[in-house]
Amino acid sequence: MDIEKLINAIRHSRVKITDHADEEATNDSLIFDEICFSVQHGKVIEDYPNDKPLSKLPDYGEELCG
Repeated sequence: MDIEKLINAIRHSRVKITDHADEEATNDSLIFDEICFSVQHGKVIEDYPNDKPLSKLPDYGEELCG
């Protein structure tokens, strides 16, 4: 996955939040503004390009509020 494409999609509101993603975020006490901020300003710490159906890019970023 190209992180720049993901950042561009976030900036242009072209991101679909699945029910599963919503459940996972809720379970981790995260809101999507924090996740989007982290993607745009954080650092990719691992890349799993062969994961299916979509690759994964875990990132590390400060929370939106600090």
